[in-house]
Amino acid sequence: MYKIMIVEDEEKIRDILKKSLEKWSFEVYAVEDFNSIFEGFVRLEPQLVLMDVNLPVCDGFYWCSKIRSISKTPIVFLSSRSSNMDIVMAVNMGGDDYITKPFSIEVLVAKINAVLRRAYSYAETSLDTLEFNNVVISLKNNTVYYNDETIELTKNEFKILYVLMKNHDNIVSREDIMQELWQDENFIDDNTLTVNINRLRKKLKEIGLVDFIKTIKNQGYVIK
Repeated sequence: MYKIMIVEDEEKIRDILKKSLEKWSFEVYAVEDFNSIFEGFVRLEPQLVLMDVNLPVCDGFYWCSKIRSISKTPIVFLSSRSSNMDIVMAVNMGGDDYITKPFSIEVLVAKINAVLRRAYSYAETSLDTLEFNNVVISLKNNTVYYNDETIELTKNEFKILYVLMKNHDNIVSREDIMQELWQDENFIDDNTLTVNINRLRKKLKEIGLVDFIKTIKNQGYVIK
């Protein structure tokens, strides 16, 4: 069963879409918090997104570009705007199709199925991300997202953060972190680890993550 995420601020249309698609055996999630669409996408990991263009806070083009920065998940735009400029913008932002309102559910389902066939028959489109407490890291490009801010990490900085986030709420020893870093055959000693953790903390602080990584004396580090 494919999971579809609906991003539509008109409640009546949103409810009709949800009920109709569920009748076609899709698992449907309708967004209601339009401040955290990106975070919702990361948590849900849908196989397809239906995206309105006119939305509160930021428009659909913005959210499409955010999703595209971490995922190839198909995005189908639904909009009452039908100008060539809007359609071109949707394509340039990474949209897979553009459907103009009003439309029939039958046509929408046919287009959804066509996009899903293209996306999942010929390519792997997994979401290469990890999220904890609204902090999202992309395994695709060693990037951290938080509060609409982005930073890029070095390979070692990213590995350290990945290990800590993957084991959040649990203390990870320095030895375990170094062992993870050694896997690519680049020797990392104790001093090098300290330097990398200090640099990582400094970068995280730049996007508002102060004390995100906590030191537990004589034990290691923890994120919680």
